[in-house]
Amino acid sequence: MEQADGAAGRLKGEADEPGWEVDPDDDWGVAVVATVGRQLRLRREAKGMRAAEFGVAVGYGEDMVYKIEGGKRIPQPEYLDKADEVLGAGGLISAMKEDVAKVRYPKKVRELAKSEAQAVEVGLYSNHNIHGLLQTEEHMRALFDAWLPAYSDEETERMVAARMARRSVFERSPAPTLGFVQEEVTLRRPVGGRMVWRRQLERLLELGQLRNVSIQVMPTDSEDHFGTGGLIEVLKFSDGTAVGRTEGAFSGRPVSDPKQLRILELRYGMIRAHALTPRESRAFIEQMLGET
Repeated sequence: MEQADGAAGRLKGEADEPGWEVDPDDDWGVAVVATVGRQLRLRREAKGMRAAEFGVAVGYGEDMVYKIEGGKRIPQPEYLDKADEVLGAGGLISAMKEDVAKVRYPKKVRELAKSEAQAVEVGLYSNHNIHGLLQTEEHMRALFDAWLPAYSDEETERMVAARMARRSVFERSPAPTLGFVQEEVTLRRPVGGRMVWRRQLERLLELGQLRNVSIQVMPTDSEDHFGTGGLIEVLKFSDGTAVGRTEGAFSGRPVSDPKQLRILELRYGMIRAHALTPRESRAFIEQMLGET
């Protein structure tokens, strides 16, 4: 690795930033990164700086500078801020951070996050794992680490970053109404070990205290159960439209047809009706936490 003079220290390269490759199947993402890279190159050349010199100034290796300018790597936010300062762009380069940040997330996740960010009401039922919006970062990593075939470190970092970004839905104003129904088994499985499990249960209790969030537990011993078809998601928007999906119908694809949505809402409504109430569910989780 190249060395910078003085306080700059070791220059960053690809090994320092796993998970920042461009997805070649994401046309919009490819276009954004290519445009940003071209702008960076043109401004650097207009400043009369060589790539190696510029790299030292921003704290990155020459090879990484070329890859970012060539649209092969997604620049980190701090890279854009430092480039803005070094090139005297007056904030124009830093302003690219919002679009660049979105590119890092897989296309499907980005589309899902966009829908969640626009929804005024969200209903979610999970039967395999604790829903991604409710997971702690440690829990996420434990789930991804257990996947077969194994994800690469880069893939794991990218998916964790995407899932963490979706949690901004809890900070929206005005706040959407968020309803979660979790199968009991998803709460009892000590994913990642006991300390990770404890922190995950604590996270559920923390989120359940929010006025716009309800978390319900579906007991394993419930005789009446309408969730055997798998995961259900129903998102409603301010204009009266909605979108939903389930593993058990419509090939798992998102649907917006009113007749299909009614089927999903009926199933979700029956699941909620047979689950523990939010108050009962909180007591249930607190009891589990006390037993760990």
